[in-house]
Amino acid sequence: MSDRNTSRPADASGTFAIGGDRTVNRLGYGAMQLTGPGIWGEPKDPDEAIRVLRRAVELGVDFIDTADSYGPFVSEQLIRKALHPYSDDLLIATKGGLTRPGPDDWRPMCRPEYLRQQAELSLRHLGVERIDLYQLHRIDEAVPLSEQLGELVLLQQEGKIRYIGVSEVTVQQLKEACDIADIVSVQNLYNLANRSAEDVLEYAERENIAFIPWFPLATGELARPGGPLDVAAKRHGAGPSQLALAWLLHRSPVTLPIPGTSRTAHLEQNIQAARITLTDEEFDALSAAV
Repeated sequence: MSDRNTSRPADASGTFAIGGDRTVNRLGYGAMQLTGPGIWGEPKDPDEAIRVLRRAVELGVDFIDTADSYGPFVSEQLIRKALHPYSDDLLIATKGGLTRPGPDDWRPMCRPEYLRQQAELSLRHLGVERIDLYQLHRIDEAVPLSEQLGELVLLQQEGKIRYIGVSEVTVQQLKEACDIADIVSVQNLYNLANRSAEDVLEYAERENIAFIPWFPLATGELARPGGPLDVAAKRHGAGPSQLALAWLLHRSPVTLPIPGTSRTAHLEQNIQAARITLTDEEFDALSAAV
């Protein structure tokens, strides 16, 4: 193993070219958990939040996912404090389209003027002139999809957004979105224990769209002592969560898992999952166990 893969384990996860020309390591970092309880307010340990972000980059993470609603804005501001000025190879994705009346309260809001306002605020909070990847956090059923994505296309034409993505969509919604904009990513709930978005992943793979599974570490009963994930993890000298990430990386070349954490030690454990290679037999056995 090269010194680079030893010091930067995320490099071992393989790469994917978002939009066909922006290459990132497939194992990234999700910055939602950097905020306070209920994804609301400042973190209990701001210094540790900064350390987590800087350590992620040291470990080879060059794809960080956040949203204006995380905090709100706290996550974006922490990213700027920790990492600005950003290295050329770091892609920061953010999202807009959810309002936050309070802790654990999420409400779709995708009127064009609101999306524009939030994108402008994200530019300011991240300290950038162009957002690498801007994702519609949720489709707002009260607003035509053509108006929601149409505003993002305008922002893209103005040079304020490079790429456009969507989140929590069905295959039909994804197809409709692709008719309106050049969609390069889709972010849906997906993990070893919950594969309800399997059809969306399959569509993304056919179209070479990045599939960003959120809540990637959920393992359910599979991780119980003596369970299939526990047994496989021990065989690799790893933890169940690491095996769950290795399973996602094996599942498809378009998957970009973004495990999140607020602790440096946990971050380091997650990123080491990039160095675990499952055999096809191990992958099939874990897949069949659900």
